[in-house]
Amino acid sequence: MNSIVNSDLEHITQKFGDINRFDGKVILITGFAGFLGYYFTLFFNYLSTKGVNIKKLILCDNFLLGRPDWIDSLKEPNTLIEDFNITSDLGGYSYLGEADYIIHMASIASPVFYRKYPLETIEANILGLRNLLEVYKNRNIDGFLFFSSSEIYGDPDPKAVPIDEEYLGNVSCIGPRSCYDEAKRFGETLSYYYSRIYNIPIGVARPFNNFGPGMKLNDTRVPADFAKAVLNNEDIIILSDGLPKRTFCYIADAICGYLKILTYGKYDYFNIGTESPEISIREFADMYKNIAAKLFGYNGEVKFKVSSDSEYLTNNPNRRCPKIDKARRLLGYEPKISVESGIERFLRFLSEENRG
Repeated sequence: MNSIVNSDLEHITQKFGDINRFDGKVILITGFAGFLGYYFTLFFNYLSTKGVNIKKLILCDNFLLGRPDWIDSLKEPNTLIEDFNITSDLGGYSYLGEADYIIHMASIASPVFYRKYPLETIEANILGLRNLLEVYKNRNIDGFLFFSSSEIYGDPDPKAVPIDEEYLGNVSCIGPRSCYDEAKRFGETLSYYYSRIYNIPIGVARPFNNFGPGMKLNDTRVPADFAKAVLNNEDIIILSDGLPKRTFCYIADAICGYLKILTYGKYDYFNIGTESPEISIREFADMYKNIAAKLFGYNGEVKFKVSSDSEYLTNNPNRRCPKIDKARRLLGYEPKISVESGIERFLRFLSEENRG
């Protein structure tokens, strides 16, 4: 296993702590072929080295954006990989009802790609979620995790930043991003009512700019774009003025938060990310440049261009910074890995994979 990933899995295991609650359980992950699915899948496989025996790990995806090579390395006998669309009839997949823990993240998360597949994005977050909730509404499950998004807050009023979970948002219901933003918002509404009516222990996660190993270099989000430029020893290109601000949370810390929501045991919704530093896209690019120079002798520059896509920046949030007091208080969530360390780990991971 890649040394960075191995270290990250150990970090997740230690920070999450209560790994024995997964012993003997059936776990379903939808949309597993994406960035977050990479770490979830490896984590649940990794638990066998800690004496935790997952009864069955059911991995589902329709591979709309491709089938990653890492899937072929999965050798665990209790791992079942299914190629199907979660928005279709699930009647032929009766074994889905066996699951004790359900992680639903079947959705496109990259703006370039969800704008290319807007209806599929809506369907995964609404029809796919509804299908799963119907399967489990009368079953005694341990946890159901729905992946929402920090994009439900839209472009926030500066007075609302850092954003807490009770901010109602500033979101356009029409436009190039609305297929994602509004689908996630309605997915939260479905989660709320199914939890109230059927007492399903649904946890809603609102991720804030996760990055790290598992991101595809053609993802088109800035952490992947910048990493791709570094690996190719090309200039880092920013397709904006570089002024929008974000906080960036490394994947290993984020996964700890998601596991804590999954196992919380009752309905609630949480921001998962890091509170600081809130940095501009330009500052983030400079971090990549400087860290890559130290690691590999990278000599590229940070440059600005205008995207050929006229809607590329439409409704793009100017700030994205969470409050995580609620997750800290109720879940014991506390991110530890700095953005600089996260960038270094991501670049080391990619370099190690290239050498492999």
